[in-house]
Amino acid sequence: MNLDKIDLNLLVYLDVLLRERNVTRAASALGLSQPAMSNSLRRLRETLNDPLLVRTSEGMMPTERAQALQPLVQQILSLTEQAVSPSTEFDALSSDRVFRIMTSDYGESTLIPRVLEQLAKKAPGVVLDILTPSDMSFHEVEQGQVDLVINRFDTLPQAFHQVMLWRDTFSCLLSVDNPISDHFTLENYLKAQHVWVSKTGMGAGMGLTPKDTKRLGWVDEALQKTGKQRHITLFTRHYQSAALMAHQKHLVVTIPTRAALAHKSNPALKVKAPPFDIPPFELKMAWSPLLQHNAAHKWIRRLIIDVAKSDLTG
Repeated sequence: MNLDKIDLNLLVYLDVLLRERNVTRAASALGLSQPAMSNSLRRLRETLNDPLLVRTSEGMMPTERAQALQPLVQQILSLTEQAVSPSTEFDALSSDRVFRIMTSDYGESTLIPRVLEQLAKKAPGVVLDILTPSDMSFHEVEQGQVDLVINRFDTLPQAFHQVMLWRDTFSCLLSVDNPISDHFTLENYLKAQHVWVSKTGMGAGMGLTPKDTKRLGWVDEALQKTGKQRHITLFTRHYQSAALMAHQKHLVVTIPTRAALAHKSNPALKVKAPPFDIPPFELKMAWSPLLQHNAAHKWIRRLIIDVAKSDLTG
């Protein structure tokens, strides 16, 4: 077999396929469409001249060759990560590297300012390029075109490395002139008009309607468990825009607490605890396995993790 016929990406896909033993789940884990995953499996079968996964009464099962290949593939991917990583230490003080970070405006407004404070002290020449979750796909992140993704994720490709930065709760923003601001009960919350805001995962978002209760996320799922439903007037994917809407005296905005507290000094707004329980969520940072051993990448990851931890403690 000629080495020029080997696509390293196919080995990444094979690794996930053998772990998931299901084309649909593997596609989801990698952020690919099912047809693209099926095409990758076909190419793998042709390249290796083996069916790799066969259908049985217990589902898709790996062939004997596939089982033998699995630890070898994992070793190859690990060695490749190390081989493509620079052997020298990262000189932060003299670096002018650009780090591309994909995050929502929640992460951009709560975490990134503190990261910039540290960069000004430790790496004044480093530049951050902030992208939105709709700018690129998981596949492009996997290829190393984006250094980091920081967001709330429903799912992440299993091939990615990840770490939790912090947990956050929810708070409500509303105008001091809102008639319910001093009587913020569940009954009044449900009578009010609401701004829905969220953007998780990657890729372009889909349109929503108030009837899409299964797609509305944490706040509405928590309400649904009590048998209640709020009246949504506006859907937006921008937390800061949602906060601006809170100035309208008939609207209530329920957003992550860290985003809400950014407006606590605004005399025109009040920050209130929701009148019902909403489970907290996790802000995660994820990156491609291709960047795991990169010296500069390890440095920026450690800085962001330290910033997140220091924010929690002080």
